[in-house]
Amino acid sequence: MSGRTPRPSAYAAHRGFIAPALGTPGLRPVILGFIIVESLYEMAQRALGFALSWVAPGFAQTVFDGTTPAGMLTSLASFLILVLILHMVLRAVHGRTLISLIGPPAGAIAQFRAVLLPLALLVLVVEIAPPWWSAEALAQIHPPLTWLLLLAPALAALLIQTGAEELFYRGYLQQQIAAWDARPWVWLTLPNLAFAFAHWNAHAPLEINAQYVVWAFAFGLAASDLTARTGSLGPALALHLVNNAYAFLLYGELHGPESGLALFLFDPDSALPFQPASLVAELGLVGLMWLAARVALRR
Repeated sequence: MSGRTPRPSAYAAHRGFIAPALGTPGLRPVILGFIIVESLYEMAQRALGFALSWVAPGFAQTVFDGTTPAGMLTSLASFLILVLILHMVLRAVHGRTLISLIGPPAGAIAQFRAVLLPLALLVLVVEIAPPWWSAEALAQIHPPLTWLLLLAPALAALLIQTGAEELFYRGYLQQQIAAWDARPWVWLTLPNLAFAFAHWNAHAPLEINAQYVVWAFAFGLAASDLTARTGSLGPALALHLVNNAYAFLLYGELHGPESGLALFLFDPDSALPFQPASLVAELGLVGLMWLAARVALRR
């Protein structure tokens, strides 16, 4: 008989993370909760859109498109609605609170801090490394001082948006599905299929949607893996926040969707069509960020 100590499971912390969901472990409660959250959130968005269109039609359009700083900030901050709906569903269907989705709060905060700076530095290094984007495609630069003044509220709004999505997908769905079926491929796959297809844009070409959905699924897997390794949403939230800050605060198309907070604005005609190499590069960056987070956490 070998005296070798068994190697601990990489996902040992996940058992504690999903413990609050074990009170309602079946598939029916999570399906019911998912449907209620999605339905109420869709209704709330429509109601908000109607109210804004009635009060300030011009501003409402910038919120929907995210083409101005105020519009983009409002759009991101509106994810508070999702948080409130999720809170109500948790209480009504599962008898628990939002805090139960996070893991140990002190640990989540410490892990968030441990991952945030290394990921931000990694993205900065990747960005300044070649190949560089062409200055000829640059149409406009947001006034740097204005951009800097908007940086704090922009990061706060992004924290709301990314926090809401992490609470729902890696918190609620991952916990409840793992309580129903403990096999990792189940609780890694199902929540992130929902996350991926939430990024589907009915107005975009099929090939662009396919690229975005594949990327979102891979990103979700990375976030779920970090959550399972640490037993908290802290690292996944840091990963999501850095990614979205890079996506929304640095680059955008001139007058294009979600460009209101971008520092550099490019001519829409300069955008490259779908290329497999670009998807590979995007997936590669997700992999690098996941690896950097694991190194920072020593997990």
